[in-house]
Amino acid sequence: MGHTVRDKKPLLTRIRRIKGQAEALEKAVEEETECTAVLQQIAAIRGAVNGLMTEVLEGHLREHLGADGVSSLQRQHDVDQVVQVLRSYLK
Repeated sequence: MGHTVRDKKPLLTRIRRIKGQAEALEKAVEEETECTAVLQQIAAIRGAVNGLMTEVLEGHLREHLGADGVSSLQRQHDVDQVVQVLRSYLK
C-alpha cells in the first residue's frame, strides 16, 4: 500500500483546507479587499501547500528511498524522480 493511500485522510484534510483558502482568496479579490489582506491569504496558501508537499515528499522518501530491499538501480531511479519534482516545484 502506498503512503498516499495509507495517509489519505490527513492529506485530503490538508487539500480541503487549501481549497478553502483559495476560495477565500478569490472572494477577497472579487470583493476588492485591501491588498495586505490578499497578500496574507496568498502567504497562508503558500505555507499550506509547502506543508502538503513536505508531508507527501517525506512519505515518498521513507517508503521508496529508505525501504530495505530496494535495488541500487531502483533507488537511483527514485532519486532522479524526486530531484525532477523538486526542481519543478522550486522554479
